[in-house]
Amino acid sequence: MAETDQKDAPRATANRSTTPGSDAFKEYISQGWAERPSRATGPREQAAFAAERRARISALHPTARVVIPAGPAKQRSNDTDYPYRAHSAFAHLTGWGSDTVPGSVLVLEPRSSGAGEPDGHDAVLYFREAAGRDSDEFYANPEIGEFWTGPRPTADDVAADLALATRGLGDLESVLDSLDADTILVREADPAITERVDAQRLLLAGPTAADADADPEAALGERVERDADLARDLSELRLVKDAFEIEQMRLAVAATRQGFDDVIADLPEIVAHPRGERLVEGSFDRRARAEGNTVGYDTIAASGPHACILHWTRNDGPVLPGDLILIDAGVELESYYTADITRTLPVSGSFTEVQRRVYEAVREAADAAFAIVRPGIRFREIHAAAMEVIARRTAEWGLLPVSAEEALQPDGGQHRRYMVHGTSHHLGLDVHDCAQARRDLYLDGILEPGMVFTIEPGLYFQPDDLTVPEEYRGIGVRIEDDVLVTADGCESLSAGIPRTADEVEAWMARGAR
Repeated sequence: MAETDQKDAPRATANRSTTPGSDAFKEYISQGWAERPSRATGPREQAAFAAERRARISALHPTARVVIPAGPAKQRSNDTDYPYRAHSAFAHLTGWGSDTVPGSVLVLEPRSSGAGEPDGHDAVLYFREAAGRDSDEFYANPEIGEFWTGPRPTADDVAADLALATRGLGDLESVLDSLDADTILVREADPAITERVDAQRLLLAGPTAADADADPEAALGERVERDADLARDLSELRLVKDAFEIEQMRLAVAATRQGFDDVIADLPEIVAHPRGERLVEGSFDRRARAEGNTVGYDTIAASGPHACILHWTRNDGPVLPGDLILIDAGVELESYYTADITRTLPVSGSFTEVQRRVYEAVREAADAAFAIVRPGIRFREIHAAAMEVIARRTAEWGLLPVSAEEALQPDGGQHRRYMVHGTSHHLGLDVHDCAQARRDLYLDGILEPGMVFTIEPGLYFQPDDLTVPEEYRGIGVRIEDDVLVTADGCESLSAGIPRTADEVEAWMARGAR
């Protein structure tokens, strides 16, 4: 990695000073550059959808100034950062995804009608514009300089691209200095902005001559609660996907299918390596970078007994013939929409009798959940349908100390020993999307057309679980598909990825390149 002595960069290292600093160098490097061509080509497809989303948030908070930061880059170590990802609420309301300029902030300024009544909001996007060649930023700042991280767009480019009013990030200072009591913000997106807003709120809430007993801390607490209301509303805004989002989900699933194909094709090399799980991760991640932005979450490549660890992401074990490997992975597109698919594959190409028994029981549970999905049912009913199958099968195999009917009672639950997680979660910009929505709109919510979520039952028999016969121990199976609620039922977006035991074996057989 190249070095710099630029002291203005917050994490620059001055003791590695090598960047030229003479007047002759500065004069020479500021000259002889071609004029930058405009990037403006008209609004991107998602701009109109983002405008509609902003209008819905405006209607929920008609008098509030709303601040939605994209967030800063996050430090990984010393002067290196994690790959940048903007906050999902910012991406949702602007249409910017992987090309977001770090540190950008969307502000919705309330308007008033002639009669003083609320009249919607004006949306303004503040971001760090491209630096002029007469500055030293573009060659000497390793965090944001063009020579280091690439050129940034102009205000006109972004305004045309996103159909948004734009201003330089420096102009945000006056906005933050003029906050009023009705300002609300996405708190977790940018800690520095949150701290500054809270400090301004304390000043605004301080005692006055008219109210000497005012409690600033209590007033701040009330405004923080309003921030939580905004976070809830932004989550609930994503419960039902629009047409652009649904198409993005289809594309993410299609790319994810390619990633699974790559893993199967690479199995000989994977099996030969002592840390084959890492090669599974690498094969899938390569496809994610080729077809999208990256993976939507850390890939789970869990072979053998590792499949019984629900979020196994160390991926440092071997992939051995005779074992099953559980792969939970999803491609995130440049728009940040991600798939979330799990398939459990027999490494040798064929299931053993016991492996097939467990696998098909899990598929039966998934199919039972699929069968009831339609508008009008409650989200929690999906889980209940899958659990009826899990309870029945584990009871039939003699694993439960009670009957399936007793296990399914509220004071039972013995079958959950072998599947402690839920069956479904919403999916979209985040792999666990809409997480701050109210319970009565999520778990207890009524399904509507346009909702996208997973169906992912599983069975996990820990290698040291003495309640199951030895032949079951160390077997972990999960089958996960992504589902779109339609007007009269549901569509499995991942139906093209083999699911049944017979289909999976055929997939494995034809997988070698």
